Order: sequence, then structure tokens, then C-alpha cells
Amino acid sequence: MKFFPSSAPAQLEFDKIKSLLAGHCKTGYAIEKANALRIHTRREYIELELQQSNEFKLLLQSAQYFPNDDVLNLSKELQLLGIPGAVLNGEDFLEIRKLAGSIKNIFRWFDAERKLAYPALAKVIEHTYYEKAVIAHIDEVIDENGHVKDSASGALAHIRMGLFRKRNELRRAFDRILSKLNKAGYVAETEEAFLNGRRVIAIFAENKRQVKGILHGESDTRRTSFIEPEETIGLNNDVFSLEHEESREVYRILRELTARLSGYALLLTAYHNVLGEYDFIAARGKLAIDINGNFPLLHDKAHVHLKEAYHPLLYLYNKKNNKPTIPAHIELNEKNRLLVISGPNAGGKTVTLKTVGLLQLMAQSGLLIPVHPNSELGIFKQLMIHIGDTQSLEFELSTYSSHLMNMKHFMENANGKTLFFIDELGSGSDPNLGGAFAEVILEELVKKHAFGIVTTHYLNLKVMANKTPGIINGAMAFDEKNLQPLYRLIIGKPGSSYTFSIAERIGLEPVLIKRARALVDEGHFRLDKLLNRTEQDLQNLEKEKAALQKLMKENERLKKEMELLMDKEKHHQQVELLRHRNKISEDRIAYLKETERKLKQIVFDWKKAGNKNEAIKQMQALLFGQKEKQVNEKAKKKFDMKYAETGGEAKVGDKVMMKKNHQVGTLKEMRGKKAVVQLGLVPITVDVADLAVVRDKPEGKSEKK
Repeated sequence: MKFFPSSAPAQLEFDKIKSLLAGHCKTGYAIEKANALRIHTRREYIELELQQSNEFKLLLQSAQYFPNDDVLNLSKELQLLGIPGAVLNGEDFLEIRKLAGSIKNIFRWFDAERKLAYPALAKVIEHTYYEKAVIAHIDEVIDENGHVKDSASGALAHIRMGLFRKRNELRRAFDRILSKLNKAGYVAETEEAFLNGRRVIAIFAENKRQVKGILHGESDTRRTSFIEPEETIGLNNDVFSLEHEESREVYRILRELTARLSGYALLLTAYHNVLGEYDFIAARGKLAIDINGNFPLLHDKAHVHLKEAYHPLLYLYNKKNNKPTIPAHIELNEKNRLLVISGPNAGGKTVTLKTVGLLQLMAQSGLLIPVHPNSELGIFKQLMIHIGDTQSLEFELSTYSSHLMNMKHFMENANGKTLFFIDELGSGSDPNLGGAFAEVILEELVKKHAFGIVTTHYLNLKVMANKTPGIINGAMAFDEKNLQPLYRLIIGKPGSSYTFSIAERIGLEPVLIKRARALVDEGHFRLDKLLNRTEQDLQNLEKEKAALQKLMKENERLKKEMELLMDKEKHHQQVELLRHRNKISEDRIAYLKETERKLKQIVFDWKKAGNKNEAIKQMQALLFGQKEKQVNEKAKKKFDMKYAETGGEAKVGDKVMMKKNHQVGTLKEMRGKKAVVQLGLVPITVDVADLAVVRDKPEGKSEKK
């Protein structure tokens, strides 16, 4: 990405983000990459690095282990490995073994399932492979403490065995001489020491001539002399000679191992880079958690749509001090490419401008940004910025001259892939003349199809933004009542500078304010007052809208609760219906079982009984009695629909019902305890006790029932 001026990233505080990132790195490789963080302009690179950052962030949030614990800085050792004739020591080989072991663990970690779950992380090892021979070669020669093993060669094993024996022989001889001299009272308190690689006895200076041997030195006080006894000189010479042979054989073995592993120098360098790369990705994931970073949707075109965007440094500062951070919602697209932000001083205009610029740089360098996950960002190839006083003593430029020089560069070099930021456009000159130039600059930048944000106090720019295609107004909200900035960006309307309101609130004398108002053009003053009133009305509308949304959410909650209750009630009814059906089924099963039992009993009785007719009657009653019962129940239902019992004694001419079968007829004649009932065309004689007087039900009630 191209920058103008070259200090643009520093002005947007990108260097502070790089410092935070480097603070999470453990390896020299990752720290170097963090300090020289690249800002890409190709979508595939940006998406890959953002995806890697996001995948490692998910690993950290889900507390999953990733095998990148070892901090290895082996650049020098690996460089030596590739030089013919170089020799690495045992500790160097231990570090290289640790490097190969870490890569082995990483390859094991990426099983088939994890490769699918974390494809961007798996891509780091896509072009390398694990070589087990590296560890095998080292383990053959070096032990866990970094020493060359006895078994590394036959010669070394023979030398060390001879050395072991000679040292034991020397120790026994030395202990014997020391004991003898101790009894004679010649030995000082320290008794023995090592000087020039030789084992010596500490003798009182006055007795040194009593001991035969080589004098190796004296103490600072000259009260003690260090003498190598004559009897151990030969043994010491043998030990010294064997130690020299051992060191030569160890050097030969290490040189041979270095030559053997030099064939894997490029592979081991790739391993080293892989570990450094994972350390760098882990640092990006940790930074994302710190700043609540998310993965925005990426477009391969100029586009900015930030939802709930925070300035990461301001977010961290407020988080540390338990203060809230107000998010910004900003959209720049083909229809509205240029945003003009107005409002009072210290209202957050410059912070908003810097937030967009910094987040764009972070996203294009593969860092997750503190925005809502549904945010969208395009890719820009050029970033221009003009913030603050750029007065130059070296070139004898005034503030406004420097401002115009920068604007000249903007207008000449801006294009459709440019993102620019201008703080206080047109400031530093006569308001009318500066405002006129500012309009011309905006018009040119709109013609170039560049995307950008401009802050201003000029009313003419606010008016221009309202009527020029491609430009949109924005205002920083301000609480006029409490004289406090709200740090909230409102898109679509210009903002007032609240010049006179602030003057009144801070207690400036009314006479001075009145005189100042008189000096201002009436139309200009009226417009600023109108903006002021509009902004306050809009804030009231926002509050009412928030209250309405709260009520709507509450209504939605109650609706869901009601639907849940209705579903529960419906479920309860279905359960009751099923229970009722099951009850009927259970009754039928019980009836059938009872019928079966009775039939078996009847069959048993029929076999034993002499009179078969009685058993047949019982069977008929059992099998057909239930059917009669059902017929009677049907007749009763039919009766209940048409007639109702009235009670009383039956008289000739009354409608009567036979209680046994619920049939209705007309009473024709009484014959004592018997009665003749006309059923249709057939007269029937029945007992009077079996009759009940009835009447017809009204037609409407019958239908309703």
C-alpha cells in the first residue's frame, strides 16, 4: 500500500498496534514480523491471514491446546549447519531435536478432522513434511543432557573406559597420600583443589619442603601451598592424555553429526519458520481477544461498512479504566463515497476519522478488528492523510501553504482505490476564501471517485455535502443541556458547532455574546441555530425510538411467552385425548379378557354338565348380551335427542317410552297392571311399571344439542 505522507501509519497510531502485537510474540521470527508488519493489497493474502487469526482466536476462546510451546531462536545455529566444516555442540543439537519434536507434534495435531476445521492454520505446513531421521540421527549420538553418548563410537567407549579406570586409580592413590599427610599435620583446612587441570593438595607453607612433588601455586596470604604429589604425577598425566583423546573423539563425532544433518539444513530452516509463523499467528489471535476483534466480510473493491466499530487503543484504555466506549457506524460506498463530519470541538470527529483509517490498515495486514462480525471492508491501494498542523520551517511554508500543498497531492494522485482523511479542511485561512477552496477540493476528489472522510466547521461545506451527489453529511452528537459531547456519529445530517451555546454555558457575559451575534451574518446565524435545533430534535427522536424498540421487544417477548403457553395447553389436550383413548382401549382389553375367562368356564361347565341347554343359554347371554346393550345405548341417545321424560302416571293418549329399549309409542288402553301401547302399526302389551310418560322436545333445542 502507498502512503502519503510516509508518516501516515504513525499518524494513525499503527505503530502502537504493532508494539501490542510484538508484545504477544515469543520468538525472534515473530517479533521481527510484527515490527515490520506488511499491509497487503491482494485479497487472497488478506483473507488467508484474517482467517488464520480468527481460527487461532477460536482455539484460544475454546481453551484448545495447540503444540507451539517451545520458544526456539535457532537462526545462527541453522545458518552454521549449512556451512561446510562447521561443528555444532551438544546443546545446539538438543535445540534442533526440540525443533523437530515440535514439528512432529504439530503434524500429529492436524488430524483429518482438524484439517477440515482449521484449514487456514493447516496451510502453514502445506508445503513441508516431517522427517523422522533428524531425531533418529541426534538420538544415536546425543543424550538428554546434551552430552555425546559412550556408544557414539567404539573408540570413544574404549577411551572413556580407560579414563574411568585411571581416575579411580588416581582417586585411591590421592586419598592414600592425603590421609598420610593429614596424620602428619601438613594439610591445610581446604585439603585439596584443582589447579591447571591437576588435582593438588593444600599444604601449610612451612611444610611444603616436606612433601615431594610439583608446586602449582600459593594462596594470596602465602600461608598455603598447592602441591601435586610425586606419586600421582604419572597418573595425572595419563588422565590428562585420555581426556585430550576423548575431546578429540567427541569433536570428530560432533563434526560428523553436523555434516550428516547439514543435508536437512533447508528443511530445518523451514521448520524454524513454521514455528515462528505459528507464534506470529498466535500473537494475532491473542491481540484479537484483547481488543474484541472480529473477522469482517472482505470485498475486492473500494468499500467501507463498519458496524459497532471501536478505536482499538481507545477501547483498551477505557477497558482498563472501566469506562464505556461509544461505537461508530460508518458506510462509504459507490453512492456515498465521501463523508463530511461536522460538530463541536472535542466531540470525537478526529477520533472517528482515525478509527476508520486504523481499522483499514489493521484489516489489510491480517489483524482482526473491533467491529460487529457483519461489518464489510474493501481493499484500498493508496492511503492519504492530512491531520494537524503541518507547518514546515525547513521549507518556509505556513500552515495553510502546507495544507494546500497536501491537497494538491491529493487531487493529483487520488483514484478509485484511494482512501483519504482530511482533518479540518480549509482551516488556516480566511473562512470565506478557505471555504471556497475547500469546496473545489471536495469536488475534485469526488470526480476522482476516491473514498474518504473530511472534518470541518465550515457551513458552506455542510450545505455542499447536502446537495452534491457522492457526498454525505455526518454530525457528532452533543448534549446542549449538559454541555457534553456524546461521541456518537449521526449519518445523514450536518452538525452545529454550538459556538454560542458553549459560550453561554461556560458563563461568558451575555453582552459579549450579543455583540458577537450581531457581527455574524443573519443567514449564517439562522442556519447554525437551525442545525442546533434539528440535532436536539433528532436526539429526542432517537430516545423515543429507543423506548419504542424496548416496548416492541417486550411485546415480542410476551408474544413468545403466550405462544409457548398455547403450545403447552395444546400439548396437554393432546395428552388427555390420548389418555382417554388409551383408557377405552384398556377397558376393551379388560372386557375381552373377562369374556375369554367366562367362555373357558362355560366350556368347562358344558363338558361336565348333564343339561347342555343351560350352558348354551349362558353362552348366548355372554356373546349377544353386549350387542343388546350397545343397541339400547344407541336407542337411548336417539331418544334423548327427540324426547324428554315428564314423570307422573300414564294416561290413555299419552306418549310413553318403554324403559327396556327406549322405544316411544302412544298409550291406547289400560288393563289393570298391563297397558296396550301403539308402536307404529303394531299394538304391544307391556307392564305399566315399564312405561314412562314423555313429551317432544322443542325443535331448536334438539338441533342445538
